[in-house]
Amino acid sequence: MAEAVMTKPVAGAAAGTAPLLSVQGLEGWYGESHVLHGISFDVKPGEVVTLLGRNGAGKTTTLRAIIGILAKRKGSIRYDGAETIGMASRNIAKLGLGYVPEERGIFSSLSVYENLMLPPRVKPGGMTVEQIYTLFPNLKERAGSQGTKLSGGEQQMLAIGRILRTGAKLILLDEPTEGLAPVIVQQIGRTIARLKTEGYTIVLVEQNFRFAQTVADRHFVVEQGRVIDTIPNAELDANIDKLHTYLGV
Repeated sequence: MAEAVMTKPVAGAAAGTAPLLSVQGLEGWYGESHVLHGISFDVKPGEVVTLLGRNGAGKTTTLRAIIGILAKRKGSIRYDGAETIGMASRNIAKLGLGYVPEERGIFSSLSVYENLMLPPRVKPGGMTVEQIYTLFPNLKERAGSQGTKLSGGEQQMLAIGRILRTGAKLILLDEPTEGLAPVIVQQIGRTIARLKTEGYTIVLVEQNFRFAQTVADRHFVVEQGRVIDTIPNAELDANIDKLHTYLGV
């Protein structure tokens, strides 16, 4: 993959650094269904963390609550020191948060270039289209293609690239490798690793803990809407039996 020149929106993670994102006692509902039951975790600037857990544990709901598109929520979500629990999603995005949903949200009637240009810039320092094309050469080759003509891997690249253009400093990624061929999974992994070296902070929901192990600093195990364990990446292999129990593998 060709080298990309990228801006550095935040410094790398360091011991003792104040959290960029702090989620404390977060509760959330879909209608009358109570999904999050006091989930709490912190993410330092420049970290990549994963939310691991079985289907229905509340991982995606947590991301939706952080970005503000979960209508009913309470508790505390602080981003860069600012409380966001009562803010509208558009105002949360303006603080520098970006969300890449599992369904990717590509507009099928628009070209790759038009999709990239669709979201507004929310902060200075976002990537240029050319920088995104350097990171994802496939997108440059398909710049004039409609969203319907893209493979699943190309759609994922486009969804990530679109957020990088906005200037977001914290990126929420929901199941970025779901259904992708192994070679594309490897490319997504290299991209996440590269973004980490550039100082981006990433919260990743991922079913494939072996993939998560290649990119993350820490893993938060989510069960029934709560974080029940935190495993540093360096200790993942030593805790593999416990992780299998958590995930039902």
